[in-house]
Amino acid sequence: MSSSSIETQNKSSMNDDDFNSIKSLQESYSQIKEELSRIIIGQENAIEKIFICMLSQGHALLMGVPGLAKTLLVNSISKSTSLSFSRIQFTPDLMPSDVTGTEILQNRTDGEDREFKFIKGPIFTNVLLADEINRTPPKTQSALLEAMQEKRVTVAGTNHILQKPFFVLATQNPIEQEGTYPLPEAQLDRFMFLVRMEYPSREEELSIARRTTIGEPPVLSKVISTKKLKEYQSIVEKIPVPDHVFELAVDLVRRTRPTSDDSPTWIKESVQWGAGPRAIQFLIRGAKARALLYGNFITTTEDLEAVAEAVLDHRIITNFHARSEGISNVEVIRRLIEEARKQDR
Repeated sequence: MSSSSIETQNKSSMNDDDFNSIKSLQESYSQIKEELSRIIIGQENAIEKIFICMLSQGHALLMGVPGLAKTLLVNSISKSTSLSFSRIQFTPDLMPSDVTGTEILQNRTDGEDREFKFIKGPIFTNVLLADEINRTPPKTQSALLEAMQEKRVTVAGTNHILQKPFFVLATQNPIEQEGTYPLPEAQLDRFMFLVRMEYPSREEELSIARRTTIGEPPVLSKVISTKKLKEYQSIVEKIPVPDHVFELAVDLVRRTRPTSDDSPTWIKESVQWGAGPRAIQFLIRGAKARALLYGNFITTTEDLEAVAEAVLDHRIITNFHARSEGISNVEVIRRLIEEARKQDR
């Protein structure tokens, strides 16, 4: 069956409410980009990746040198929605209870005795900005692990459910190593995307110089409500995925593993550790969300390839040989995608 006939078949299986939601999603995304452009100049790729994460119920790690508006971007995205927002500035003296919350002993309302009461931390929000997450020790970093995966925190043996939706958007400075604590692989794997923010172009920096030095920044309008975002997330889950897209996701991930029989020789020579099964899940979810943003009613290989770098970048560990040759994770991923394309021809 051709791709066009498959798309027609999937379209016919969708109801009018689904079509209206998809149209509304695309309009909302355009409005959000328009709102953000009033404050954020450039960084279209980062905006798209963060929005895909939100639609896919994932978390994102933003990597970039100081001054690229990482914090401003996350703050602005939260202001363009009705989602609640909290920001944590991670520092070496930050404790896990400063993130999750703590129990305090206080007098009961009847005045007869005292009792413990749980005081919620800043993690109880919809959008959590974990600013400079690598500046706090692993003990505090690990406070996010359960929250990111299970959408809950456990304090003194009691489970506390987080608000839905819940997103962690963390920032990290790649050039400062002194006084930092690299994120453990188990926590990196919880992030759906690693979004690398690059320097803006000359034209964009001219716009930054002209538009950001003339007074207070504009107030952003709220475009998406919490209810609407949940509706969009449910639509993403309904988007069909052809078998060949599933197979591409599995093959890409398996070929990143040097111990796998499916991996090429150059991977065995350059990669120390490859991606796990969670990468396959994020590849599919991200591809489905991107398909909707671009007006597709079925997931394509182009959608999967477009999110592959962000999903796999922080899940591949190159060895000394690759690092000495200047081979980056991104180059490894792009070569794997190119080889997969040649095999399909």
